[in-house]
Amino acid sequence: MSELPVRLHDGSTITATVRGSGPAVLLPVRTEPHDAPTAAAMRAWGADPDLGAALAAALAADFTVVTADYEGHRMGVPAPETLTPGNLAADLLAVADAAGADRFAYYGYSWLALAGLQLAVRTDRLWALAMGGYPPADGPYAAMLDVTRAAHAKALAPSGSVPDATPGDWDAVQPTAAPETTRQFVTLYEALQDFDDTAAIRALTLPRLAFAGASDDIVYGPGWGDTTVRIASALAARRADLTAQGWTVALLEGLDHMSAMRSEHVLPVLHPWLTAHAPR
Repeated sequence: MSELPVRLHDGSTITATVRGSGPAVLLPVRTEPHDAPTAAAMRAWGADPDLGAALAAALAADFTVVTADYEGHRMGVPAPETLTPGNLAADLLAVADAAGADRFAYYGYSWLALAGLQLAVRTDRLWALAMGGYPPADGPYAAMLDVTRAAHAKALAPSGSVPDATPGDWDAVQPTAAPETTRQFVTLYEALQDFDDTAAIRALTLPRLAFAGASDDIVYGPGWGDTTVRIASALAARRADLTAQGWTVALLEGLDHMSAMRSEHVLPVLHPWLTAHAPR
C-alpha cells in the first residue's frame, strides 16, 4: 500500500492511497477509521463508519484500488466559489494521475456518483462507471439546488439545536457545517441547472452501472422548501431506457439512501459487475 499527495484545483492537497493489483478502480472514500463518538453518531443515523475501508479491502483482491477521501477533504477545506462540475472532474483526474492510473473505473455514491458522471462526460480514460444513489437520467438537480440553498441559509443563521438522529428523517437534519462549506454545494448545483443528463449519457459507450435503494426518495419538510429529492423513482421511471442504452440498473428492495450505501449491499452488486467488465 502506498500513499501519495495530490494537488487539487484550488491548490489544496489530499492524500491518495493505492492498494491491490489489477485494473485500476477509483473510489472517493475515506478508509481511515473514525473516532469512537463519530462512529457511534454515524451508526445512529444509519451510516456505516467502516464503509470505505470495507469497499477498498474487498475490491483490492482483484483490482488496484485508488482511494481518496474527497468528501471529507471538501468538508474541511471547502471551495465555496470554485466547486464547479469541471473542477470536480479535474480533481478526480488529479487523484488518478497521482496514482499512475491512466485507465480506471470509477464508483461513487450520492453526489459523488454525480461527480462520476461529470467525469465520464469529460474524459475517455474510464473503463467503467458505477453510480449509486443518484440517477444518471432525470437527476434531481433542481431539487438538490433547493436543498443546498436551504442548508446554506441554515448555516448562515444556525438554530443552535441538534436533534437526535433518526435514520431516514432528513427533515430533522440541522447543518453543522460552516457557511463556506455549504456554499460550495450551492455553487456546484447552480452550475448543473442547465446540464442535460439525458443527452449527455447518450454519448457514453463504456460499461455503466446505476443502482439505488428502492425506497430512496428523500422528502424534506417546510424548513427545506417542501422538497422531494427523487432518486429511486427517477431510476425506476428510466430503467427501460437506460437498459436499452447499455446500462446495468438495480433497485435494491427495502433500502433507502443511507442503507443502500452500506458495503454489505454495495459489494454484491459492484464487485461482480466490475469483475465482469474489467479489461482483459
